Amino acid sequence: MNKCSTCKQIIKKQKKETLLFIDGENFKHKLGAVYHVHGKSKPEWHCYNFKGLLDKVLLGFQIDRTVFYFAKIKEHPETKEKSKQLIESQRLLKTSLERQGFMIVLAGGVRGQREGDSVNPLIVFREKGVDVRIGVDMVSSACDEEASTIILGSSDSDLQPAIKETTKRGVGCVYLGFETNPNKGLSFTCKRTILIRDSEVFEFE
Repeated sequence: MNKCSTCKQIIKKQKKETLLFIDGENFKHKLGAVYHVHGKSKPEWHCYNFKGLLDKVLLGFQIDRTVFYFAKIKEHPETKEKSKQLIESQRLLKTSLERQGFMIVLAGGVRGQREGDSVNPLIVFREKGVDVRIGVDMVSSACDEEASTIILGSSDSDLQPAIKETTKRGVGCVYLGFETNPNKGLSFTCKRTILIRDSEVFEFE
């Protein structure tokens, strides 16, 4: 092997990073569940100190890049007021997270879907596409040899195939879950599990 080839290999190794991928809506839902279990009102998420929480629970990791994934919310003609509230809430949270030093990726969409019957019609907002984007980014980061470790802040079981493919390519996957109702499937599939304690959630309001 010549000197240039050796240098290229060293540079490649130096580029490998520890990445933290967070499913924003899933993560918020799990945080909210902790408040619910303890009979507390959840805070306005754009006022929450996500950086403080993540710095504490991931102490010992040198995180090179943290990405929050959200679905883009579209206005629904039958619930314009609710749609506008959700859009504004997402805008405030996005701004807050960027100020805390995080990257934001908008993938897929949130759409209002009609459910129930003609007597009790109901518009339910559902998120689509975020888990697919996270899975693609996990596998592509592994294939491109960009990551040495991927920490996954999501409790979505649909990501297990992506975790297996990423692990096959030599990238260590860490499941970042919650003490309240952790996902056993993700714990089993990932190399390591870190659970956020309820007390840590309340510490960073």
